[in-house]
Amino acid sequence: MSVSIVSEKLELTNILDLDVPAWMLIEEKTGIEWVDTAYGGGLTPSQTILFTGTPGAGKTSSMLQVADAITATSSTMVALYNTQEEAPLQIRKHCSRLGLRNGFYCGKDRKIPDVLAHADKIRAANPNKRLFMIIDSLQCHDDGFYSNGMINGASQVRVTEMLTAYAKSTGSIVVIIGQVNKAGDFAGKQGVKHHVDTHSHLEIDMNKKSDFFGFRIFENQKNRFGAANIRHALAMDGEGKGLELKAIIE
Repeated sequence: MSVSIVSEKLELTNILDLDVPAWMLIEEKTGIEWVDTAYGGGLTPSQTILFTGTPGAGKTSSMLQVADAITATSSTMVALYNTQEEAPLQIRKHCSRLGLRNGFYCGKDRKIPDVLAHADKIRAANPNKRLFMIIDSLQCHDDGFYSNGMINGASQVRVTEMLTAYAKSTGSIVVIIGQVNKAGDFAGKQGVKHHVDTHSHLEIDMNKKSDFFGFRIFENQKNRFGAANIRHALAMDGEGKGLELKAIIE
């Protein structure tokens, strides 16, 4: 029997009366083995990820490779890379350097409403596929709150809220690349972390006494959909273009 508690402003429903749709039970594979492993076998539909990393660790390169791999291997996802960090021609140059051959949608919208409008067009053109969207980077995008185009720390929180709401309402997966300060910590409002499901971080191990000196270390510092604080040691593959998982440090 369904039991609901009704107040003047809010209807509360027994949690057991809610049916989880089948699409939320899927683990979406990116086609990059270490990425899928680090996220517990794949990504969760509607998941929003804040992806930070120290300079040179490979945030952009990793996400370009993921977008390209999704095009090559996924029958259920389509990738959009929206950049305000670099011009599309620079992104094309990176793709050539990395040997990427499958491609993906590349946008250059600054305002999030424009990003989402283009996201809707891509979803409409690919009705049987989930959108995988990368925003590069958080600090460069405008939520449209100020008419003069000004952005500040509060803009980052609003941008994140808008992207998270879009992911939840459409089942899309959104990765938001965030900048860090000199200490390697996220350079933004802590409220951003509250609104995302996962905070992933990539850095280079600079401790010469470490067994993994020089390796890339990937860690989910927050993860609503799986384990967190497990460190993954990554190294360049034989061609020097991509990363491979070498060890899991628990």
